[in-house]
Amino acid sequence: MDHRELKILTYNVHSCVGTDRRVDPHRIADVIARSEADIIALQELDVGRKRTGGVDQAATIAALLKMEAHFHPALHVDEERYGDAVLTALPTRLMSAGPLPSVGETRGAIWMRIDVGGSAVNLINTHLGLRSRDRDRQVAALLGSDWIGHPEFQGAPAIVCGDFNAIPSSPAYKSLAKHFRDAQSMVSAMPRPTFPSWYPLLRIDHVFVSKELRVDSTSIALDPLTRRASDHLPLQVNLRIVQDHST
Repeated sequence: MDHRELKILTYNVHSCVGTDRRVDPHRIADVIARSEADIIALQELDVGRKRTGGVDQAATIAALLKMEAHFHPALHVDEERYGDAVLTALPTRLMSAGPLPSVGETRGAIWMRIDVGGSAVNLINTHLGLRSRDRDRQVAALLGSDWIGHPEFQGAPAIVCGDFNAIPSSPAYKSLAKHFRDAQSMVSAMPRPTFPSWYPLLRIDHVFVSKELRVDSTSIALDPLTRRASDHLPLQVNLRIVQDHST
């Protein structure tokens, strides 16, 4: 039996605008660095947007962490972009990045194939809509043949993570939970909420994993830094890829 350890962090960074209204990608990088995560899934990043000083937030945070950023803009207006990214120092291959069915603000997803000590792991990072009807359509699209239903996705251990804007009793969450296991629920009888950061009440940020992955622990950093850095708290999952070579 071969075990490979992996630390995943999903974090909605709110365009690096903290609850103190200060824009600070360095502060977000500090939060991430403390986690020592191997793969970071970020949502709500600004790239070249006037409202946050025109900074490429994905590239800035990745450089501070000495990682590569794979950014997908869910919104692209002129030179201004806004979307999600996967950061890691591990070998990666972009499999797909694109929009999801949306009304109003465009939502999207990014699918990366990541080499973890010789084992391939599929990871999808997404940020679903605010309306239940939109989320249902977006999850249906993710479960379809372009994403999770794709043969290359089915052929490896998988992680689906991000800000789903969906609590566990919602239809969108339940649809995903039919195909994957909720990492927090696997190790805790009382999974913890992530939003809002100053007084967390809602569990809307999730990490779902396939059966080939064993979750050792999960954690949510709740301290003065994470309360200020974003309106969401970061969710970390420590897991193992288990491969049985006996057959």
